[in-house]
Amino acid sequence: MTLSESVNSNPISSKSKINWGKMEEAEDFAATVKLYRQGKFDEDSFRRYRLQHGAYGTRMTNDYAMVRIKLPAGEVYPYQLEKISQLSEQFSIGSAHFSTRENIQLHWVVLEDVSEILRGLADVGLTSREACGNSVRNVMCSPLSGVCPDEEFDSTPYALATARFFLRNPLSQSLPRKFKFNFTCCEKHGMVRMVDVGLISQTRDLDGSTQKGFKIFLGGGLGNKSFVGHQLEEFTPEEDLLYTSIAVIRIFDRLGDRKNMARNRMRYLVNDMGWEKFRNLVLKERAIVRATQSVVTRLDVDHAPNLIKRPIQISDESGGSIPEGYARWIKTSTLKQKQSEYHSVFITLEAGDITSNQLISLASIIQEFSSEGNARTGFIQNIAIRYVHEEDLPRLYSKLLGVGLAKSGSLTMAAPVGCSGTTSCNLALTNSHRLAKEIQRKFLELKLDQDDDLSDSSIKISGCPNACAQHGIATIGFFGGGGRVGKEMYPNYQMSLGGRSDGETTLGSTCHRIPAKRVIPVILKIIELFKENKKSNDTLKDWLHRIINGKEDTAIKSMHDMKIALDFLTIPPTKEEDPDFYNDYGSDSSYHTKTGKGECAA
Repeated sequence: MTLSESVNSNPISSKSKINWGKMEEAEDFAATVKLYRQGKFDEDSFRRYRLQHGAYGTRMTNDYAMVRIKLPAGEVYPYQLEKISQLSEQFSIGSAHFSTRENIQLHWVVLEDVSEILRGLADVGLTSREACGNSVRNVMCSPLSGVCPDEEFDSTPYALATARFFLRNPLSQSLPRKFKFNFTCCEKHGMVRMVDVGLISQTRDLDGSTQKGFKIFLGGGLGNKSFVGHQLEEFTPEEDLLYTSIAVIRIFDRLGDRKNMARNRMRYLVNDMGWEKFRNLVLKERAIVRATQSVVTRLDVDHAPNLIKRPIQISDESGGSIPEGYARWIKTSTLKQKQSEYHSVFITLEAGDITSNQLISLASIIQEFSSEGNARTGFIQNIAIRYVHEEDLPRLYSKLLGVGLAKSGSLTMAAPVGCSGTTSCNLALTNSHRLAKEIQRKFLELKLDQDDDLSDSSIKISGCPNACAQHGIATIGFFGGGGRVGKEMYPNYQMSLGGRSDGETTLGSTCHRIPAKRVIPVILKIIELFKENKKSNDTLKDWLHRIINGKEDTAIKSMHDMKIALDFLTIPPTKEEDPDFYNDYGSDSSYHTKTGKGECAA
């Protein structure tokens, strides 16, 4: 009996409360592909249609697509993972990729098979609709919302309600560019200042009672030019959440730049207009929305509490010895929840990749160990299994170990984020995906995941300046490019240092161009310099933050000093001296910077 057949037999593993899918969209997609192949649908119109339905172009070909599956608020259920595993085996490459925006991606899907995937997703209440294109993208919510000790209240129901309101909504089908919401529990866990609309749950005392609301940030975003968002007002009551969201989208739709693709995200509009003028416009537009919208235009927020019930133990394993590596895994991949005796367990992936067989195993593990019956995807290409009882942690670790999902370091610098890079993306200049995996393997080998001085730092690697891997807010960030020695080209990365996305959100400062094959030695050298110059109780994140703000007083006082200290590692050898230097990771052929047409704003 499969999980999808048995899901209703377990009271905590019920199906998702929301059905996001529509079977008729799969049928329509199949018919539209036929028209396109017959030449009855022009290229540009089909591209826009394809993107609206979550099928992104694949590198250098029109015959394959990447299907991006939306997981609003990051919620995913065991039977849904089982279905995604089946679809990956049948129509993709036998694996799936977890993105930085709580989506799951299936790569190298034959265009004619996309409709089959859409049918399969609709079967289990999932969709890829508006996962790409110029619309409201997947509405994110921190995987710690509901369990974070520092939160005011759980913002998950509001994230789900927002996603449901804007999905297929005519208001958001043809925006100047993509539009992103992030909900979170606290300042540390959600990148709320780095998206179009970021929201932190908040309460205030009003006439002796507690009023729910949000702290809202507008106009942030990462890319070739990044901006940190601005706080709209001190407190936004929950009844104004939808009015504010509609107001912001209406302004962006009306005033956003539809001609210049390089400057048509909302952050450019805010920057060009000036924050105070934009803020006043939002507040005025909100008043208009509040006065003119029908009473039926409201967020359908489900306040019913999740059923939390510890699963019945399926196996009779008990009393055995704890496998080697358990203490390291507990330290670097789990967090205590605010709920007594429960932990959230973060599954470490390599640059977001998981095989279809591992997805099946993961579905079973969630069924067996999560007291809420589902999992949450996150912002850093991992998976959170929440409400795991502390007595079940050793048994869970053994299960994960058996299916290759027990790597430590998920919550540390030893789990770099890497976009798909040249493995599939039209715009990528380097194989950032493979580089992230190489760094992870090296760091785990060196046991750097156990170093407390590095635990709150991050490494994020994008294959181009567009920041899909969030390199601009990384402690050590990279984006790909090309270098040249004479007629020979080699892959390299622009490195930035000191970025962060917490209460002191800061964009990283540009430091140096690093050849791809020298990235790992450069990171290790930075760590070495940190150890030599650190103050007591310093972390790498603190040290680099002081350097970029001109507040460090040791041998490395500035980015200029850091650049000089790293210069020797950036000098390229001749091709005769080191032929491998001129190849990118995962390639044995000559490096080049050929790219295809980007579809971020098609």
